[in-house]
Amino acid sequence: MNARTTRVVILGGGPGGYEAALVAAHLGGEVTIVDRDGLGGAAVLTDCVPSKALISTADYMSEFETAADLGVHLEDPEGDEVSDAVAELGEVNVRVKDLAAAQSRDITDRVEEVGVRIVRGTGRLVSATRVEVAVEGDDSGATETVDADVVLIATGATPRVMDTAQPDGERILTWQQIYELDALPERLVVVGSGVTGAELAQAYLGLGSEVVLVSSRDRVLPGEDPDAATVIEDVFTRRGMEVLGRSRMAGVERRGDGVVVRLEDGREVEGSHALLAVGSVPQTAGLGLEEVGVELSPSGHIAVDRVSRTSVRGVYAAGDCTGVLPLASVAAMQGRIAMSHALGDAVAPLRLGDVSANIFTDPEIATVGISQKALDEGTVDADVVMMPLSRNPRAKMMGITDGFVKLFAQKGSGAVIGGVVVAPRASELIFPVTLAVHHRLNVDQVASTFTVYPSLTGSIAEAARRLHTTAP
Repeated sequence: MNARTTRVVILGGGPGGYEAALVAAHLGGEVTIVDRDGLGGAAVLTDCVPSKALISTADYMSEFETAADLGVHLEDPEGDEVSDAVAELGEVNVRVKDLAAAQSRDITDRVEEVGVRIVRGTGRLVSATRVEVAVEGDDSGATETVDADVVLIATGATPRVMDTAQPDGERILTWQQIYELDALPERLVVVGSGVTGAELAQAYLGLGSEVVLVSSRDRVLPGEDPDAATVIEDVFTRRGMEVLGRSRMAGVERRGDGVVVRLEDGREVEGSHALLAVGSVPQTAGLGLEEVGVELSPSGHIAVDRVSRTSVRGVYAAGDCTGVLPLASVAAMQGRIAMSHALGDAVAPLRLGDVSANIFTDPEIATVGISQKALDEGTVDADVVMMPLSRNPRAKMMGITDGFVKLFAQKGSGAVIGGVVVAPRASELIFPVTLAVHHRLNVDQVASTFTVYPSLTGSIAEAARRLHTTAP
């Protein structure tokens, strides 16, 4: 297939879609993106970018709380000491939405610069080589047919909604609806203690809401490193959050000027608002996938291999609609790999073992490689060292008391095969650990690499030094 004449049609403009478009255009493809909501998708418009902007605002407010511990006392113009910062949620959300819209425009400008055509509308496959688009804003119901040599499905996912907990956009909200609030919830009940629930629960706690976190499991962040989850839950409760463990939601309903979350054991939790963070479902219905033979899992996700191929030749898929790993970085990599493979460029299959991920709580949790669970279950034989940040000199200077660095090293070779960082800006600190995992560096190579003194990364090198093995 000649890359210079290959027609590529991409359904969905999120990270999987627009990153794929950039690669396909660079390789000489004739690229069309069919997008309904705006480039960047949910990641930019209603999920990653706005939520992390909201969290950054809450983090900024928490600095006021720690200022006195560092010897800094804030005063107003009259000389009175300021004890509390106040968040005006309406103003915060305007900034959050403006930032998301600006990022979407930047992405749009970039893909148009390289010659990508954007069609606003909703597409569905008529065949493996033809896409029918219902054009947005055309009241006549007219459609446009686009022929393709390669199709990429990157339609993402949407918040899971339960029959007994229907969001109304006012008091009962999904994580995509919270940016329409113009006043801070007095008492927010967050249902779901996974990544999204934990992040937003702490964000609203930091902004000044009273927060109740309803978790169906023994602890918050049940799928994460247990030591990290323990730190975060301790921080939550110490800062005043009410965490209800082993509490499964039965339903949510409006009651007067507030909401009531009913639990399966009969208890009721009252609040001014409820935020539903109970998972997501792939947006694969109505795309014509099954009609053209694309294999779907029982959950509705598109089955793909490590180069993003579906069961139909010439049709690829990337991102949350595949269920591989719900991260924007993974979606983008899947999209890039798909186009490189389809257009004949050199490509390496997706390696999930090298994926670094971050939870934007305070402190953050960043992970890469093998997990503590794999070690505990005996599926991996490794040495492990955990260094509390409370002993790190830079952490002391910054007033950091919570967090740690954990490294996993393969027995025998000493290769770094995983790591966990719990710290402010752990999303930045995980990068050297990810480099070590990706390039199969051993602990001695990490330990012998210079770090700045004092620095938080010094704890990474110290953990590596402690994993050094000596001859018997």
